[in-house]
Amino acid sequence: MTDDSEFVAELRDLLIDAFGATTVVDLHRLSAGASRETWSFDAKADGITHQLVLQRQRHGAVAGINAVAEAQLLRHARAEGIAAPEVIAAGLDHALLGSSFLVARRVPGESIPRRVLRDPEFEGARSRFVDDAAQQLAAIHRLDPTHHHGSLRHVADELELQRTLHESFADPHPVFDLVLRWLDLHRPVHRPDTVLHGDFRMGNLLFDSNGITAVLDWELAGIGQPGLDLGWLASRSWRFGGPGELAGIASVPEFLAAYGAAGGTPFDEHELQWWRALATLRWGNICRMMVEDHLSGRTRSVELATIGRRVAEVEYDLFMTVPEVRQ
Repeated sequence: MTDDSEFVAELRDLLIDAFGATTVVDLHRLSAGASRETWSFDAKADGITHQLVLQRQRHGAVAGINAVAEAQLLRHARAEGIAAPEVIAAGLDHALLGSSFLVARRVPGESIPRRVLRDPEFEGARSRFVDDAAQQLAAIHRLDPTHHHGSLRHVADELELQRTLHESFADPHPVFDLVLRWLDLHRPVHRPDTVLHGDFRMGNLLFDSNGITAVLDWELAGIGQPGLDLGWLASRSWRFGGPGELAGIASVPEFLAAYGAAGGTPFDEHELQWWRALATLRWGNICRMMVEDHLSGRTRSVELATIGRRVAEVEYDLFMTVPEVRQ
């Protein structure tokens, strides 16, 4: 990608409203993101360098909310003190920038879980993870969902959604059938619906040595039961080899206590087990959707093919999350 390319010219035009006449430099694609392409670049205007990222929908990717709806949610979150990225521009159906694209200010920090979980420089961040993450997630769940009706998907019954997805695939997975039956038999009490981040986990949290600097990747946001975000964070899939049962760092009881102290809805461990099982099943279905994109030819991708192989890991995680299924 060169500075005089048509793509760069479109970026310059896009940024006029925000910065005036702009020079775009150092545009390069980052490796992160299975559902969206992520590009890093600098925009220079009036002697100021703005460090930015562009995200655009990858063709054939698992559908999330569009960039305009995401921008609205990010601005709402920032206004409520949540560490969401600052949106510069967003749009839909652009010939070069894609069907859904968003430009945000780049936040310094580290997102690679194995570094955050192991490197000495993040020892302080690890010690503050429980309080930091609980405060961020509780604040997300306190956002007024009425601000986003019509722009965020509202799932009245996540279990039924995952059952429908499971049954839509041609490949049988008896473990999923067993877990769906267990989930049916052990439904928890219904809580008031909240705004959901949808993908709140290690890998989507940015850290410096002092703690969380940003909550990233809101494209799976929606409105539904807060237990889904809690179960997702506590899923074995997102431990990344760390010793803690939640995010590789924390214990479930200490995180639930911190989440409640931060204003979140009180949950107990038994209830969280149900949501963790459902969240794990959801990740398995997302893996199946991604590999289906590859196998169908919609998006030929080694990355998507590799993610599809993780369904076997999900089956193992489901067995470990719901011991009754093994009996």
